[in-house]
Amino acid sequence: MAQNPNLAALSAAGVSVWLDDLSRERLQTGNLQQLIDTRSVVGVTTNPTIFQGALSNGTYYDAQVRELAERGADVEATIRTVTTDDVRNACDVLAKQYEQSDGVDGRVSIEVDPRLAHDTDKTILQAIELWKIVDRPNLLIKIPATMAGLPAITAVIAEGISVNVTLIFSVERYRLVMDAYLAGLEKAKEAGHDLSKIHSVASFFVSRVDTEVDKRLEKIGTPEALELRGQAGLANARLAYAAYQEVFLGGARYEALKPHGARVQRPLWASTGVKNPAYPDTLYVTELVAPNTVNTMPEKTLEAVADHGVITGDTVTGRATESQELFDKLSAIGIDLPDVFRVLEDEGVEKFEKSWQELLEATQTQLDAAKK
Repeated sequence: MAQNPNLAALSAAGVSVWLDDLSRERLQTGNLQQLIDTRSVVGVTTNPTIFQGALSNGTYYDAQVRELAERGADVEATIRTVTTDDVRNACDVLAKQYEQSDGVDGRVSIEVDPRLAHDTDKTILQAIELWKIVDRPNLLIKIPATMAGLPAITAVIAEGISVNVTLIFSVERYRLVMDAYLAGLEKAKEAGHDLSKIHSVASFFVSRVDTEVDKRLEKIGTPEALELRGQAGLANARLAYAAYQEVFLGGARYEALKPHGARVQRPLWASTGVKNPAYPDTLYVTELVAPNTVNTMPEKTLEAVADHGVITGDTVTGRATESQELFDKLSAIGIDLPDVFRVLEDEGVEKFEKSWQELLEATQTQLDAAKK
C-alpha cells in the first residue's frame, strides 16, 4: 500500500505523524495498521477523553469487562487492565516503526490518572506502575506540566522511563519542562541508566490557545483586536520551537549529556484539530512544519491533511521575532497572556478529570450489568 503523498511530504519535512486516538476497534479491525501503511502514522497518543469515548462506544470491551467482573475486579482495576492492554497491543503494532527509527518513533502514550495532576508523589508511583504493567520499551508515560508534575517528570526520567509531558500552554512553563527533563537525565546518568534509551516529547497545546485568546479579542471587539484572531496559537508554538532550539541545539547543559547518548526532547504539537470552522482545517499542521517535531492529530485532521494539506517545507524556524511582535500587540490591546495560560491549564486538568469521572461511571455501569 502506498503512503499518502501529503502526509509523506510532512514526514519528509521532519514531522512525525502520530494519531491522537486509540480504541480496541482500531486494533482489532486492523485500522491502526492501515493508517501506518497509508497515512505515515508512526505513533499514537491517548488521554482520558479518548479512552472514555472508546469504552463508551460499541461492544469491543464487553467480553473483557464481563470476565473482570466475574473475577471481582473493581472499577479502577478494570480501567487499568483494559487501557493498559490496548496500549500494550498498540505498542506491539508499532514495534517495527520503533525499531526502524532507533526508538524515536513507534511510540504509544498513556496518561497517569488526571486526578493526580497536583500530587507529585502519587504521579511518580503511578508512572512507574504503568511502565511496569505495559512492559514495552516504546511506551511513553504522560505526565502533565503542572507545578506538581515538574518534579515528577524529573523523578520518572531519572528511573530510566520515557515521558510525554502534556498540557503545556506557555513558553515559560515549557522552559521549566525542558529543565525537568535535563535534570532527570543528569540523575539517570548518575544512576547508571543508558541515556540513549530514554526518550521524551513535550506536548504543546495549540488550538486551545486560539480559542481562549479569540474569545477575549471578540470581547474587546475593536477592528484592531478582531484582526489579531487566529494567530496566537501558531505564534506561541513558534516561540516554543525557538526555545527548544536554544536548549537542545548547542545549549551547554544538553551538550554535556550528549556524549552519554542523551536524546533531545522533541516538541509535540497537540490539540491540532481546528476548533473554529472559519479557519482552514489543516492550519495547525501545515503552519507548524519544522525538523524534529511531532504532530499528533485526531483522525479528522489527519484525513484533511491527506486530502488537501499543502506542505511547503519549514513554516516555523526563524519566525520567533514576528511571533513575539504578535504577542506584544496582544498584550498592548489588553490580552493578559499569563492569565490565558493559567486558565487553559486549569481547564485542561479539569476536562481530563471530568472525562476520567465519566470513564469510571461508564465502566461501573458495565461491571454492574455484567454481574446480573
